[in-house]
Amino acid sequence: MSARIIDGKAYAASLGERITGALAPFVEKTGRRPGLAVVLVGADPASEVYVRSKAKMAKQLGMESFEHVLPETATQEELLGLIADLNADEAVDGILVQLPLPGHLDASSVISAIEPAKDVDGLHPINAGLLASGLPGLVSCTPLGCLMLIKSARETLSGAEAIVVGRSILVGKPMAQLLLAENATVTIAHSRTRDLASRVRQADIVVAAVGQAEMIKGDWVKPGATVIDVGTSRLLRDGKKTLVGDVEFDRAAKQAGAITPVPGGVGPMTIMSLMHNALVAAYQRKGFPAPALW
Repeated sequence: MSARIIDGKAYAASLGERITGALAPFVEKTGRRPGLAVVLVGADPASEVYVRSKAKMAKQLGMESFEHVLPETATQEELLGLIADLNADEAVDGILVQLPLPGHLDASSVISAIEPAKDVDGLHPINAGLLASGLPGLVSCTPLGCLMLIKSARETLSGAEAIVVGRSILVGKPMAQLLLAENATVTIAHSRTRDLASRVRQADIVVAAVGQAEMIKGDWVKPGATVIDVGTSRLLRDGKKTLVGDVEFDRAAKQAGAITPVPGGVGPMTIMSLMHNALVAAYQRKGFPAPALW
């Protein structure tokens, strides 16, 4: 058996085309393009790359991009002041603060300061609460992208046994809520779960988001299962640094029905899901019904 490789790049490109197509009615109704503001504090190289890629994608799709870079020494008050300004700016439909923040800043209060209707990262307590309650709201980008990929690989999620390995507020917890909303039976596991292998072997859907390189062994995967690998780590192999996920890919691909690669799986979907959320936020803030893009 050989798994179907779920091509996150191709799905993201297709979603991007649909987003661009949905921009025209918004521009016609409002006379402006949806605006996405991305805030970076400090000069972390990885964060700088992420911010540039998000800004580039927004422009490529036809949105306005507003980039705000604060120095590493920025105070909590300065950052909160910027967010207040962006909340009040009618040209800004979505606000994303790039994490992690420098250690002297409190990320929780920063996220909570973002207007929920502009919280395109889906991390505000109100949006998290709406998701947990089964009500519509902006959903965290990576889990949203994962759900899109799962639904592209399976006819139905209803009644499926799903396991989410990882319990973060960024991925694990919202992912579980999204799967529950699709009528899957969901187990949340993590690095301290006892006999994790036996739990994974029961699952029709495996979402690995624990942040440990190849922690999920290939022979744990149930034959025919759908495997979504969120993790990214670098391992030294044959003297070269190799990017791997949380799943032992080569062996898992022999068992699974469908599996995401690393890279080229979940990663492209995270950025495109952000663009999706920015478009949805723009429509909803103006009182228009958001277009169904997937």
